[in-house]
Amino acid sequence: MRRSLAVGAAVWLNGPMPSDEPETGDGPVVAGRGLVVRRGGRVILDDLAFAVPSGRVTGLLGPSGCGKTTLMRVLVGVQAITAGSVTVLGLPAGHARLRARVGYATQSPAVYPDLTLAENLRYFGTVVGLRGRQLEEAIASVLRALDLGGLERRLVGTFSGGQLARVDLAVALLGSPSLLVLDEPTVGLDPVLRRDLWAMFHGLAAAGTSLLVSSHVMDEAARCDSLLFMRDGRFLASGSPQEVLLATGTSDLESAFLALADRTESMVR
Repeated sequence: MRRSLAVGAAVWLNGPMPSDEPETGDGPVVAGRGLVVRRGGRVILDDLAFAVPSGRVTGLLGPSGCGKTTLMRVLVGVQAITAGSVTVLGLPAGHARLRARVGYATQSPAVYPDLTLAENLRYFGTVVGLRGRQLEEAIASVLRALDLGGLERRLVGTFSGGQLARVDLAVALLGSPSLLVLDEPTVGLDPVLRRDLWAMFHGLAAAGTSLLVSSHVMDEAARCDSLLFMRDGRFLASGSPQEVLLATGTSDLESAFLALADRTESMVR
């Protein structure tokens, strides 16, 4: 039997979120209730209740294989759910009207290696409804933001890993989405690029974009405004980094995650 972690409303353990109302004003941009995903007879996401706040960088943290990617696929409408409900920007996850409002970058760059950078950006820009001058302005904007200028005529298949990661982010940013869902966008990147990308994430949030960024690297948790800690298809806790540290009585977020994991195991024994 699962139990709630009685440490205040900011941090919880597989219990109800403080709010899961549709997006209005400062309400959450994503809200889930009773979310279950089963695949091949195995439970991947187990009765999740959660919310992603508006205009912040929310970190989805947990070890590889815990269900982070599956949850993100649910949010962008490419993963069928078994039970429960998820709303994104006030609409059911996967709704056609969300196509241009949600940007998604997968772990492995989902771009065409046999096309140039410019051809990729033009193609994906048209997918989200951009045309003519609006499309060209959007391409110029993401090229500047991700320092990809001068590479427009190169085949994407010749790019380095770091360049490919930036191209994937550029595609996700086309159309100026209200919500960015980024699946481990900084894995394998050098420290300077990681720093610059996190600065860009916070700049986007300051301008009103909401971001959900996954990672299995706990030192990235401190860069987030709010956190969702996940393990084995369940959430361990939610809150700001400071709230999680205070609730667990730890001095760093890796220790906080381990303390929450240990506490969960003791509760279910």
